[in-house]
Amino acid sequence: MTRIPNHPPAKADIAALKARAKHMRNHMLVMARGPGQGYIGQGLGIADVLAAIYFHELRWSPENLTDPNRDRFLLSTGHYSIALWAALAEAGIFPLEELPTYGADDSRLQMSTLDTTPGVEIIGGSLGHGLGQGVGMALGLRLQNSSARIFCELSDGELQEGSTWEAAMAGSNFRLDNLVALIDCNGIQADGAIVIDIEPVADKWRAFGWQVQEIDGNDMAAVVAALEQARATEGRPHAIVLRTKPGKGVPTLEQREKAHFVRVEPEEWDALILELEGQP
Repeated sequence: MTRIPNHPPAKADIAALKARAKHMRNHMLVMARGPGQGYIGQGLGIADVLAAIYFHELRWSPENLTDPNRDRFLLSTGHYSIALWAALAEAGIFPLEELPTYGADDSRLQMSTLDTTPGVEIIGGSLGHGLGQGVGMALGLRLQNSSARIFCELSDGELQEGSTWEAAMAGSNFRLDNLVALIDCNGIQADGAIVIDIEPVADKWRAFGWQVQEIDGNDMAAVVAALEQARATEGRPHAIVLRTKPGKGVPTLEQREKAHFVRVEPEEWDALILELEGQP
């Protein structure tokens, strides 16, 4: 399978990508301020990764979201939708004025992904199924001799799902080097810390036959370098284990003990936005 050469550009603009991530974090605060709550901890934590994916690595066209040769980003954790909406808004898929409708009745920007929202590849509300869909897509693209690639985000909580490991085994079996798993390890799930000990995460993926990197998922330079290494991998799928911090970029939210679903009082929002503005 031949991939399109010279894409993306050889050298990423790390400062510009950091700025994108900060804009996306601001978009998330705007969204969550509407209902006063949401899955903002995870969204803020994964912002750097989505900025690098959408504004450096992904081969896609905002003007043609159904191009069969496009790369595809799959958000397995549908409740991370706030981060996806931020990325798509930043890319101009829908207007920024729509962001405050997050979670509202009849909004396209719900707290879990909808396939009626432009730019959404899969519905990820039921956890543990994104990677299986990614394996199917990657295999289908290979059979079509397509150069397109699949980037599938999944969470450490999903590693407790047996279907995830079935998909990991299949990806390795079919030697799907057009598939990249982005594993967000933020250490939380619905009621607190991860229930089942899933460590060592990287070693488990290696044992399943994947090429693996483990990085700080909030270090933009490290994220870009990992994506570039994944692009060079041949003969097997690639997994990037991302150690991220819930609430990243907003110190008050970083310190929240329970960060899975965050509720914020109306009088707190201005202070949170100022905190984000004050971060590098």
